[in-house]
Amino acid sequence: MNIHSEIQALANPDKAKVYARFFKTGKGEYGEGDQFLGLTVPQQRIFAKKYIDLPFSDIEKLLLSKYHEHRLTGFLILVYKYDKFHDENIIDFYLKHKHCANNWDLIDCVADKLLGHYLFDKDRTLLYMLAQSKSLWDRRISIITTFAFIRLNQFDETIKISKILLHDTHDLIHKAVGWMLREVGKRDENVLLTFLDEHSKEMPRTMLRYAIERLDAKLKKKYMVK
Repeated sequence: MNIHSEIQALANPDKAKVYARFFKTGKGEYGEGDQFLGLTVPQQRIFAKKYIDLPFSDIEKLLLSKYHEHRLTGFLILVYKYDKFHDENIIDFYLKHKHCANNWDLIDCVADKLLGHYLFDKDRTLLYMLAQSKSLWDRRISIITTFAFIRLNQFDETIKISKILLHDTHDLIHKAVGWMLREVGKRDENVLLTFLDEHSKEMPRTMLRYAIERLDAKLKKKYMVK
């Protein structure tokens, strides 16, 4: 059996229907037209680890597949490959195929672990270019990538990119920015509060709610009053 047939063997039509609704695949929704087989993420991680030595040509076939689980498994293989080999070619391959990450989980499971780790000691101009892209998914990559820096108590990129995305119109960006700001606040509340003091009145409500989720009741009330 190859990876495609092994994935297909675990297909679950009932779960596939649930995932299709959850990931907003209906007409006009952000995941319009995406198709699911019904595998869980842990199942896909098992396949990704098993096939860590899959060549780029076969990973590309996964990433170009119409099935969501194929694409996620392909991206997870890249994560495990990079963790093992730290090969810059893996990052180049990821960037050439980032358009295949056309739903939020395909970014959230990958961007910080690949691009974030790679850019840690390098120029980060690319993230600002992505933050200003017309592509929703590029913009989400830009902010989620900074999670790698946040974990190491570096907050500058998160704050700067959050400012760029402050007036973004898409709910998925509001949630992502709010989430990253919350993660900053978990490590240094003063950095979060400084950002909120300056920008809370212009932040979209969803972004603000995510950002202040861990603050005490008094602070939450203060920032929710516009």
